[in-house]
Amino acid sequence: MRVKLLSFFRSLGPGLLFAGAAIGVSHLVQSTRAGADFGFGLIWALLIVNLFKYPFMQFGLRYAMATGDSLIDGYNKLGKGFLWAYFAITFLTMFTIQAAVTIVTAGLAANLFGVDISITQWSMIITLFSLGLLLFGKYNLLDKVMKLVVLVLTICTIVALGIAYFNYDGTVNLKQVFPEGAIEISFLITFLGWMPAPLDVSVWQSLWTVEKRKSNKDFIGKRAFFDFNIGYVSTVFLGICFLSLGALVMYGSEEVFSSSAGKFSQQLINLYTKSLGKESAIFISLAAFTTMFSTTLTTLDASPRSMARTTELLFNSSKSRSYLFWILFLVIGTMVILNFFLSNMATLIQIATILSFLTAPFYAICNYVLIKSKHTPTSYRPGRIMHVWSVLGILFLIGFGVWYVLSLF
Repeated sequence: MRVKLLSFFRSLGPGLLFAGAAIGVSHLVQSTRAGADFGFGLIWALLIVNLFKYPFMQFGLRYAMATGDSLIDGYNKLGKGFLWAYFAITFLTMFTIQAAVTIVTAGLAANLFGVDISITQWSMIITLFSLGLLLFGKYNLLDKVMKLVVLVLTICTIVALGIAYFNYDGTVNLKQVFPEGAIEISFLITFLGWMPAPLDVSVWQSLWTVEKRKSNKDFIGKRAFFDFNIGYVSTVFLGICFLSLGALVMYGSEEVFSSSAGKFSQQLINLYTKSLGKESAIFISLAAFTTMFSTTLTTLDASPRSMARTTELLFNSSKSRSYLFWILFLVIGTMVILNFFLSNMATLIQIATILSFLTAPFYAICNYVLIKSKHTPTSYRPGRIMHVWSVLGILFLIGFGVWYVLSLF
């Protein structure tokens, strides 16, 4: 039994990398804040956005399994225009996304380890440490590290939620609410933007799948789809857990969240420990830090990996050098943003998540068009239910995006 369990755990890969990338700002910050501000009232939003994003996330795995190529290669087959659009969107968003996840991680690291240095310095340490892991360990080390991180995160979160529920004296109110007013609508869009993850993670999923198949020839068929579903369901489950923690511990609190990463992290831990007891602090701190570190590490790997493949196809550049160039470029760009332009956590998150939601229809349409095209073998094309599901998802993403833009005026 033990041997089978270890073998099963080793076989998991891209699904847990997906979870590592997804479970971050969307869960720790946005889901917790949703619970703190609305109680259990936004569970509907969490569930519906996960439902409608699922097909497009899964298409990344499906296409890679069918062809052995990533979605980026697929976009190239659809036409250079699709690939140029992907290049432009990724280039315009990847620095802000990396800066947003890194600054939250830095705030939590400062709180957890207690070293008195600035958040910017913490951001640099975390970025350089992650860079070292990726350059020297490459995919195989990332694969192993993410399994440990996601396991620790899940255990810590479940323990913290159990303590919160046991100590909760009120009545759980599951009445659902729909935000009203510009500020509440803006928060809803930021909540949906990265829940469970931006849709460009589907591209990352396809790249990780290609890498996984190089090291594990048995990663095929039902095993691969099961791996993805494990990762996806984990993100939904933990999203509900963090929202519930926010609702059970923070809802009704008069505490106002700071836009500073360091102060926010301290407020978050203090609010939990006031209600749950000081003995829970280690669980909360560790769960929070591992959440964000996993996201920082996976995004630092995935954006350069995707841009490297894109530039190879667009400019016939050297494969051996592209990844190194883009990961160093991303590190430098992230540090420039945090040092000279923007170090306000709340603003960074808002910009990054809204951009992700507004660009989501592009990825949804591209993935859907590609997966049902002649470039995908017939046996891997989606069935009728998945077709209807995909069309409804595209309408949902476009509809909410248009609604948000109109609400600004």
